[in-house]
Amino acid sequence: MPAEYYVDYRWFLERQAELLDDLAVSDYSVFVGLAARHRVDPPRHDQHHPDAFWRAAVMLEECVVLRPLPARNELYGFGVAVAYLGMHGERVNTKIRGLAGPDLRHHRPASRLLRRRRAAALAPSAAGLTSLSLSPAGNGLPDP
Repeated sequence: MPAEYYVDYRWFLERQAELLDDLAVSDYSVFVGLAARHRVDPPRHDQHHPDAFWRAAVMLEECVVLRPLPARNELYGFGVAVAYLGMHGERVNTKIRGLAGPDLRHHRPASRLLRRRRAAALAPSAAGLTSLSLSPAGNGLPDP
């Protein structure tokens, strides 16, 4: 069984100073909560002890959702997760291409469909503007 490493709120503050030293922490209680949640082994049916990847994912999620910094919480959460996995001897591919490259192709059709639906919802017929006759000048004003 691998060694267990537990972190406290000071470890999160050190990571914040390393990653984003230009930002001040806006909510210290998030760091205390992160440290407390990371020590808990919640019951799971498939695994008796959560591994380092599970705990790093929890840290990332909590940083994104609870927002301990005034900005760039996603970047901070990613840095904390990578640092925690590095402490456990796990390597993470931190290249942008390796993390998000081919998966973005699957989201493009969905975003196109969403744009089409928004455009259809904002069409003049949806706003009740079809009864206006526009001037030949094309300035958007009704004919006199």
